[in-house]
Amino acid sequence: MILADKIIDLRKKNGWSQEELAEMLGVSRQAVSKWEGAQSVPDMARVVQMSELFGVTTDYLLKDALEREETIPVTERVFGTARTVGMEEANSYLSTQETNAKRISIGVMMCILCSVLLILLAGAQEFGLIPMTEEQASGIGLVVLFLLIAGGVALFIISGLDGNRFEYLEKEPIDTLYGVDGMVREKKERVRPTFNLYLTLGIVLCVLAVVPLFGCMVFASEESFLYIVATGLLLVLIAVGVKMIVWSSIIWGSYKVLLEEGDYTREEKEKAKEHGYFGAIYWGLATTVYMAWSFITQDWSRSWIVWPIAGVAYGAVFGIVGALGKKQKTN
Repeated sequence: MILADKIIDLRKKNGWSQEELAEMLGVSRQAVSKWEGAQSVPDMARVVQMSELFGVTTDYLLKDALEREETIPVTERVFGTARTVGMEEANSYLSTQETNAKRISIGVMMCILCSVLLILLAGAQEFGLIPMTEEQASGIGLVVLFLLIAGGVALFIISGLDGNRFEYLEKEPIDTLYGVDGMVREKKERVRPTFNLYLTLGIVLCVLAVVPLFGCMVFASEESFLYIVATGLLLVLIAVGVKMIVWSSIIWGSYKVLLEEGDYTREEKEKAKEHGYFGAIYWGLATTVYMAWSFITQDWSRSWIVWPIAGVAYGAVFGIVGALGKKQKTN
């Protein structure tokens, strides 16, 4: 019996459909169909996974002449054990995260920069530096604002859809096959200097972003257009700094996911299940407050303060929510 026939036989004996087997192995139904049709051969990582799922040896699966040996039967414990991650899957995940890091960091930068042109045009019109009416200046600024926000949101959606297939890595316990752990640690050490540099530069840029405003306080009059320019420059520096922080954090986080370190230990994954929607709700509210304040007051030069306050408060609020959840469990 060849491998294709053995997969069909074992799958049917366990009462699984191709879709169910594919889901357990983290592959598409088409992949399972090709294996069973002898049109392609699963890689070694998948063979190991199938041997554990079916309760047979890898020798039985790979050697055509070998008859099935009765080993540990397949029980419900299969579904509770850690999922196996092979070299191909680990590399595919890291590659996807590198691409998504660029998309997400650019999307965040676009959202922060969305109001810069509106601020500059409104200020320039107010000081009579451009031949536009207030409505024209606001109209152009708002069009660019919504285009940048739409572009940023589109990048977030694309990244989310692209990363969905690896979502289980961040939420479920995983076991890496031989060689994967060493490969990930080696790549992590190679990227460490870049991560440290980008994170440091990003934080420094966010801190220095207020310097142009302080400079205006010292050298410019209170009614000077330089205050408007300084506000725009502040947002640009913050946007670049945050982009560097987000990019480096996503890349670094992808290694921690595969190594189950930091926020991705098995204990932290359990906590994340309890508070899975907290981050989305929190930042959604922060964005709502920012947009509402900005549009109601038209004070774009000050409303940016929502973001650093929200960032500082996030850790405290998350800690309080976690403590309340733990207390509730105890009671």
